[in-house]
Amino acid sequence: MRRSFLCGLIGAGIQLSRTPALHQREGDQQGLRYLYQLIDLDELRVGVEALPELLTAAKRMGFAGLNITYPCKQAIIPLLDELSEDARALNAVNTVVIRDGRLVGHNTDGSGFAEGFRRGLAGAKLDRVVQLGAGGAGAAVAHAALKLGVRELTVFDVDRARAAQLAASLGARAGTDLAAAMAAADGLIHCTPTGMAKMPGLPLDAQLLQSRHWVAEIVYFPLETELLRVARAKGCRTLDGSGMAVFQAVGAFRLFTGIEPDAERMMRHFKAMGAQ
Repeated sequence: MRRSFLCGLIGAGIQLSRTPALHQREGDQQGLRYLYQLIDLDELRVGVEALPELLTAAKRMGFAGLNITYPCKQAIIPLLDELSEDARALNAVNTVVIRDGRLVGHNTDGSGFAEGFRRGLAGAKLDRVVQLGAGGAGAAVAHAALKLGVRELTVFDVDRARAAQLAASLGARAGTDLAAAMAAADGLIHCTPTGMAKMPGLPLDAQLLQSRHWVAEIVYFPLETELLRVARAKGCRTLDGSGMAVFQAVGAFRLFTGIEPDAERMMRHFKAMGAQ
């Protein structure tokens, strides 16, 4: 008899997410009965205040685990029974494993970003880097960027206190002058929701991008964000969100099932889904 797993994704505006197909296809290839559900706060017309109810429902319905995305990665923490070392250090959760009625939070965003960066921007200059966004994903990515060898990371966020808090926790800088920071930077990491299908647009003035910059994006639906389109037109080296999307899913699949997924197969499947 095939082992069965019921998993899901909680977030807002996630109807275009590739995560269900990515998990279910790998589950099929592993000989599992694997069902992955979207739990879209926008579709349900609720906010993060619904998280306690949704987690209770997931436990009662026999979910093996949940992925967590914007805007829930930090709001969910007080509702969990335990945190992994990474999740605790980052104060952000993107994966919740449900075992014996207990909710254990993990974070696979950082490792996902790092693997995608190593593959897609090998050799990129890392002396000075600007990061936009200090939320749940931003915390994980900033931590990963420093581990990748970034010497000076300057973090910007619409919530300056949040940027300052993250920067202080990592030994990075909280930025106040984006134009000056970009003028001195080798590259840009984008970790805000701007550019998602539900929030189109650019996260910064296009004039701040120069051909010498590399640009790393974590948004992946759509895969071709306005930021990447503008950056490529200027001749920048770019990294789309596919690597982070796939490799954080690799980590989550492993946590949910206890089975080692085929990362290369998952990347091939992700790319086969097309550019949108």
